[in-house]
Amino acid sequence: MESVENPEPVGEHPTTPELRSLHDRLARGDVTAVVELLGRMTARDRAIGFRLLGKGRAVAVFEDLDPALQRELVDELREEAVAEIFAALDPDDRAPLLDELPAGVARRLLAGLAPRERAWTTSLLGYPEDSAGRRMSPAVASVHPDTTCGEAIELLKQAADEVETIYTVPVLGPGRAVVGVVSLRRLLVSDPATTVAEVASEPQVVRASDDVEDAANLVRDGGFVAVPVVDDEDRLLGIFTVDDAMRVLEREDDEDSARVGGTEPLRRPYLSVPVLGLVRARVVWLFALIGAATLTVGVQNHFEGELQTVVTLALFIPLLIGTGGNAGSQAATTVVRAMAVGDVRPGDLLRVVGREAATGLALGASLATVGFLPAAAIAGADIALVLCLTVTIVCTLATTVGSSVPLVAKRIGIDPAIVSAPFISTFVDTTGLVLYFTIAKVVLGI
Repeated sequence: MESVENPEPVGEHPTTPELRSLHDRLARGDVTAVVELLGRMTARDRAIGFRLLGKGRAVAVFEDLDPALQRELVDELREEAVAEIFAALDPDDRAPLLDELPAGVARRLLAGLAPRERAWTTSLLGYPEDSAGRRMSPAVASVHPDTTCGEAIELLKQAADEVETIYTVPVLGPGRAVVGVVSLRRLLVSDPATTVAEVASEPQVVRASDDVEDAANLVRDGGFVAVPVVDDEDRLLGIFTVDDAMRVLEREDDEDSARVGGTEPLRRPYLSVPVLGLVRARVVWLFALIGAATLTVGVQNHFEGELQTVVTLALFIPLLIGTGGNAGSQAATTVVRAMAVGDVRPGDLLRVVGREAATGLALGASLATVGFLPAAAIAGADIALVLCLTVTIVCTLATTVGSSVPLVAKRIGIDPAIVSAPFISTFVDTTGLVLYFTIAKVVLGI
């Protein structure tokens, strides 16, 4: 493993004016500000800046970096420094990093862990990448129902430095089955002689095999600090905390935003992405969309005779395509976002389609009413009528398709963002032109 040409280990004070200036900038910011600053640097400068951080601060910053940037730091720092930081991470923070590292490096880092930490980390790696089990922390405090509140508080004091959180505590029955949960606040305000069973509440749990986004939505929607993670027999495996849930939702939101816009998520700060990386994130989508756009060209070629007969029809093709595509994209984006926050589910398909069809009809009628006179002044009343009828129908079609496709995609197990705005826009463009020329043939008699 190569190291940067900087002899100073993590936490040492800088000795040159440039390093002192960088050290001061890093010292003034909180963890979030330091992560943002490091994300704007080159790989070598990022390693130098990271080495200027104190050891405890360096671990906190490393945890918040994107896995791709963590991988670059591992490549740049000395192996002993990496091993020290790796050992200080929580098991659920190690797993994403190990996914990024070469197998040989990952094995060496795992071998350097204490036996319990190594067992916890490897157990997480056994779960699917997008499962709740992969993101849970196995370091979890638990209590027995017959334990008194006073005894439970003492147990939590002793375990506080070794577990992920003490604010939400699973209550375990026979066979480590989760039979309840109790908050630290509840323990503190209860009579010390009261048993945990008397103050515990019904548990909200997630399965280790559950999709991690579903688990994160449960934590967010329920306002939980943490939820226990269990196996199929309700036995405690770990705990999934709100900070991990927020990271998952932020990542999913980034992915949806990117794919709705027709690109792959970068998974790292923009300024740290090489130009070739930006090309890779976009080029496949562009090829796919170009292929889809050939349908539009085919439609225009099919109706070439009508265009030659009434050349004025061609004037409004860009307007028609843009309006239908925009309406469909609006509907798709709205529904994808509603699905992401749990407002809409695949079972709501008919209700959503009905609402969006009515919305599209109202939008199309509004545009047609406003646009009829300007279009008539430019091209005549007959063509204005063709245009207004087409806009009304296309807007209705666009919002209907735009709202239904993400829901259908979710039902069959496809990421809704992948099949949303760009492909819906292309579909609406093609069908809109077919409708446009068909209505023109009927109204104009061509």
